[in-house]
Parts: sequence; C-alpha cells; structure tokens
Amino acid sequence: MQSLYGAIANYKLYYMEKKKSKGLGDTIEKITKATGIKKVVDTVSKATGKDCGCGERKDTLNKWFPYNYK
Repeated sequence: MQSLYGAIANYKLYYMEKKKSKGLGDTIEKITKATGIKKVVDTVSKATGKDCGCGERKDTLNKWFPYNYK
C-alpha cells in the first residue's frame, strides 16, 4: 500500500501539472485517482452493476465551485 506522502507526491506530479482543474469536482477526481480510491470505486461499481455517479458529481461540483483563473 502506498503511503500518504507518496500519494500526495504522485498527485502533484502526474495530475496537477497535466490538466488545470475547472473546479472542485476536477480536483477531487485527481485526488481519488492519485490515492487509488477511484480504482476501488470502479471495481465495486462494476461488481454491483451500478454507476457510481462520479461523472455527474464532478460536473455538479465544478458548476457550484468553479475556479476562476485570471
């Protein structure tokens, strides 16, 4: 299992620099990918046959909490 420090380092290196987040939903998605949570959720979602709703949640959070870059 990856340490929290390693997960944070991977998050910064691989996700922060590749794509700017439009809002809070994108940031949460990047964190869950970096920590492995997304992989667990996808596995459970596939096993149960139910959509996790991650995409809709991300879009909603991006609309509610957008980042305004200048």
